Amino acid sequence: MEFSAQQIAHFLNGKIEGNPDAKVGGFAKIEEGRSGTLTFLANPKYAHYIYETQASIALVNDDFQAERALPSTLTLIRVTNAYAALAQLFSLVESYKPKKQGIEAMSYISVSARLPEKEVYIGAFAYIGENVQLGKNTAVYPHAYIGDNVEIGENSIIYSGVKIYENCKIGRNCIIHAGAVIGADGFGFAKEGDRFKKIPQLGNVVIEDDVEIGANTTIDRAVMDSTLIRQGVKLDNLIQIAHNVEIGENTGIAAQAGISGSTKIGKNCIMGGQVGLGGHIKIGNNVSIGAQSGIISNIEDGRSIIGTPAIDVKNFFRASIIFSKLPEMYKQLNRIEKEIKENQSR
Repeated sequence: MEFSAQQIAHFLNGKIEGNPDAKVGGFAKIEEGRSGTLTFLANPKYAHYIYETQASIALVNDDFQAERALPSTLTLIRVTNAYAALAQLFSLVESYKPKKQGIEAMSYISVSARLPEKEVYIGAFAYIGENVQLGKNTAVYPHAYIGDNVEIGENSIIYSGVKIYENCKIGRNCIIHAGAVIGADGFGFAKEGDRFKKIPQLGNVVIEDDVEIGANTTIDRAVMDSTLIRQGVKLDNLIQIAHNVEIGENTGIAAQAGISGSTKIGKNCIMGGQVGLGGHIKIGNNVSIGAQSGIISNIEDGRSIIGTPAIDVKNFFRASIIFSKLPEMYKQLNRIEKEIKENQSR
């Protein structure tokens, strides 16, 4: 499938500089651009590649200013945000891909499950439990397990090997990647003498609309009520979300993060990889947490923090500079201490 620069510019509401009839049939990174591909420039660090790329079309931001001549074979399309425009094109291409339909042999579907008559896909060896409700255009890939009383909204995708325990609710337009586990028991035990006694986990997990959950991520059911993943949340691979956690709208969390039980995370937060949050704390709205940070207390709205225990980003980098100088500072202090003792003994 090919698109011309004119078609792409019209779709993106962009401005063409070059040949409006230039055509592309694929995408390429700017440093690997080939004839017949579309690339983009969003990060100034990659600007030098645009003068050498062999790509036929490049998306650039409106404020891009060429410092020297561009390749004669390159057509620019200026847009407000090149990276966001590229995402729009990816979505366009994705929409043209054929979607799986129908119910494959060897899948199990309970007679009490409620499925759309036509607009659904159930892969081989998938299990659909009692009273499950699936919305239109839902896809459940092979070897997925959908427990009793689960609800899944329209246009959601459940990839191979996903396990959704009983009574959990998944919204519309959600994507749950392979190996994710939704609704396993939270880590709840009471100490009786030298032994642990299990506390039954009687709640569920509620995932609202437009949520994406990465491969092998786990979200535990609540002790009571619900573990809540609000609308628009994006979770990377290999994340642990404990029981009774609440994650606010449009928050993004990178891989290997761990969120302890009953912690509340606000809206529009960003968390880097391997962030660890202690239990029963509250993270405000619009908080940014750097990779490998450890959080053990409440964080107010709008803060940017990093480190273990986490501190403001600016203070962390100042401290990092000092930390690298500590060995020499230690030697200097020893010399000063020695000189003081020698002067005192005279």
